Amino acid sequence: MQDTSEQTLPKLKFFPAAFFSIVMGLTGLTLAWDKAVTVLGVTEAVAQTLLVVSALALLLIVITYTFKAKNYPDAVLEEFQHPIKTSFFPAFSISLILMSIATLHVSKELSFYLWGAGTVIHLSFTLHTLNQWIHHPKFKIEHSTPAWFIPVVGNILVPIAGVEHGFIELSWFCFSIGIIYWIILKALIFNRMFFHDPLPQKLLPTLFILIAPPAVGFISYVKLNGDIDNFARILFYSAMFLLLLLITQLPKFSKINFYMSWWAYSFPLAALTIATMVMHQHNPSPFFQYMIIVLLTLSSVVISTLFIRTILAIIRNEIFLPE
Repeated sequence: MQDTSEQTLPKLKFFPAAFFSIVMGLTGLTLAWDKAVTVLGVTEAVAQTLLVVSALALLLIVITYTFKAKNYPDAVLEEFQHPIKTSFFPAFSISLILMSIATLHVSKELSFYLWGAGTVIHLSFTLHTLNQWIHHPKFKIEHSTPAWFIPVVGNILVPIAGVEHGFIELSWFCFSIGIIYWIILKALIFNRMFFHDPLPQKLLPTLFILIAPPAVGFISYVKLNGDIDNFARILFYSAMFLLLLLITQLPKFSKINFYMSWWAYSFPLAALTIATMVMHQHNPSPFFQYMIIVLLTLSSVVISTLFIRTILAIIRNEIFLPE
């Protein structure tokens, strides 16, 4: 028994907070298939199965990271203070918010508690992160990556369930934080990419995170506004352009070795799929219907592949390694 513990714990020490991005991707795909029930008339079974898988993934990752915190508190603290890795901790609170959206039709009470916890925790991460950026000299231009969107711009998700629970003004508050700091951080990140060293290969997949803020922002804004206006169109087509831009870079992405950063492909694709469904509901056209089928298929294939590839990487001991 002791030998098993000794073999397990070193791997546990290098279990990253970035694993919560798996829950973001799985839950995003759950929401996409759930939306497809209304828009495309598909069976509910896929969304229901994905919800169970997402919930189990969240539970397993929370338990595992709790054991890491108990056995290796210094490793957790080091990760939390890392200028890049710290951005992935709020993926936990985003996962709670996404689960609250996914469980709206299952249990409104459960959804409310998940939404409340996720919102409070994420606002706390936002305040902590901004204080870190403002007052600590350890951050340099090369530390800025699209992952920086997660702790601050993630607030843009709050209205999707927040409106359903009757918290309209709080939803506008969180939406305002997300949308304003999306613009600010996007300018900083583009400055880094345009005028400084390019992103290292390991972080290249995080470029897909650029799609998420305008895509989710569109969904949240339509939820708050109740209709599609010109600002909503700006958000939606900004996300579509970013997807087009990244498609032109597929040769670069195809050469990247497997890292946990590959999960950055998942949630943005699912979010854009849902955004396209919302657009189609308000503005029906054959083009949007075609894009829904393409994006839903692409998201499903990508996230299924990532899920299988991650399991294989765990079996092959390709992750949970010191850098």
